Amino acid sequence: MGCLLGCFALLFPRVLLFIVFLSGNYLSRAYDTNLWPLLGFFFMPLTTLAYAWAVNSNGTVTGIYLVVVVIAALMDLGMGGKGAHDGRKKWE
Repeated sequence: MGCLLGCFALLFPRVLLFIVFLSGNYLSRAYDTNLWPLLGFFFMPLTTLAYAWAVNSNGTVTGIYLVVVVIAALMDLGMGGKGAHDGRKKWE
């Protein structure tokens, strides 16, 4: 079941983040306020989910948990990168 949620998170991170927010206190245990999950919903949803998972699983973001959060941040930053490539290709 956890693997299925992980695949779902990669495909639809905002939907899963919204479901996690509504289903319980998983995000509130990781974040002090609701401001950070709200900002994460709009700007970096995978990083928000990865950070919440790391804090709820380990208590801190160290070791392999830090690696997962960094990879999620890189994936979030890379999701919008193809737009410039397509724009250049369109004008050629």
